[in-house]
Amino acid sequence: MSQGVEEDSQHIRPARENIIARSSLYIHTSPVVATGHQLCEIEGKNKMEKLSKTGRYEFLAEPFHCDFSNHLFMGHLGNHLLNAADFHSNDRGYGMTFLNPIHRTWVLSRLAIEMNEMPEAYDRFTVDTWVDAVMRYFTSRNFRISKGSKTIGYGRSIWAMIDTDTRQPVDILNIRNGLITQYVDTETPCPIEKSSRVKMTETASLVQSIATHYSDVDMNGHINSVKYIEHVLNLWPLEWYRHHFLKRFEIAYVAESHCGDTLNLYQEETDKGEFCVRITKRSNATAEETEVVRSKVKFIKE
Repeated sequence: MSQGVEEDSQHIRPARENIIARSSLYIHTSPVVATGHQLCEIEGKNKMEKLSKTGRYEFLAEPFHCDFSNHLFMGHLGNHLLNAADFHSNDRGYGMTFLNPIHRTWVLSRLAIEMNEMPEAYDRFTVDTWVDAVMRYFTSRNFRISKGSKTIGYGRSIWAMIDTDTRQPVDILNIRNGLITQYVDTETPCPIEKSSRVKMTETASLVQSIATHYSDVDMNGHINSVKYIEHVLNLWPLEWYRHHFLKRFEIAYVAESHCGDTLNLYQEETDKGEFCVRITKRSNATAEETEVVRSKVKFIKE
């Protein structure tokens, strides 16, 4: 697991390593309970007073997370962004360490990543992350990816919060008296477009069907969100990637899928170098297809 490092105006501090399991919509970290719930709250409040709205975390592009061209896989980059989001929210008191004991969790709804270049093997790169808007049931979080002083990409994401017992939405503004609103940063720019609805026609072709297996499933029993990114990007052959750069990747998570489901991938080219992908699931119990993911991918020919 990569080690995060957070920088604020006073010091650089190693971020905690968390055990993170992600499904298509669900993020869960093991709660820290050794000192008791009240002490966690006190420590969190003291810590929050010292932290800035934006967190900075350092990661390593490990070679076994890189492709044939020596560059980090997009799926692993996405995982690092989600790690940064987890570190940032935990350290400010509205992350999983606080939410798990009260049966709440953050839910990833949309993710968009746009890159000018990808980190190479053994590169150390930083991810800055901040919340730029909070509504009753949704919040948006942005990312900036840098190598040294050079910005190489940005990300945007949309999150909701649910009750883990009922699976129903939770009013984010009711959590710790709307604490998250104290950390909204509307001044730091994120110059990429927001995610838009992925529109596909009935002419989209079924291009692949995938059985789900042991290694696809996380600790919650759901298919991991990064697996969907990998499935989408595997639709193009290696030879394609020799001549095309993955400029932008968008994904919207619609529903969960489970081990034993069959995933059907439908693909449609909507513009030159731009493709839309829809993933549906079919379980052993029913022949009915249910949509679980929509994605938009933009390549640039090199």
